[in-house]
Amino acid sequence: MAREFSRTDRVAQQIHKEVASLLQNEYKHRVGNLPFITVSDVEVSRDLAHAKVFITFYNSDEAEVKTQMKQLVEHKGFLRSLLAKRIRMRAVPDLHFFEDKSITEGMRISNLVSETIARDKARSNNDDEQE
Repeated sequence: MAREFSRTDRVAQQIHKEVASLLQNEYKHRVGNLPFITVSDVEVSRDLAHAKVFITFYNSDEAEVKTQMKQLVEHKGFLRSLLAKRIRMRAVPDLHFFEDKSITEGMRISNLVSETIARDKARSNNDDEQE
């Protein structure tokens, strides 16, 4: 019987879970005040040497996001060492952090659609009143 998930998928899920926990608990105490951030996805290379960690920032301006991303990149060795203590692997993947804008962009587009629908309804109501 074939496995449901490949090894890279299982490793990515475990890294996702652990990095999210590390950012919530350990990293926050070291860096200080963090905006509301989440780990939206993790992609692991086939050789398990590299992991792309996609981070979503909520209610943050562009300058704050850049500062936080820079801090994550500076502390990736620290996070990797904590990750090595939590997961059982011969070699822990090198972490690469990327900003994930898909959720915030989706919310922006959804708001634009809602505004357009509201304007169309208001316009059709005005047209009905004029007739």
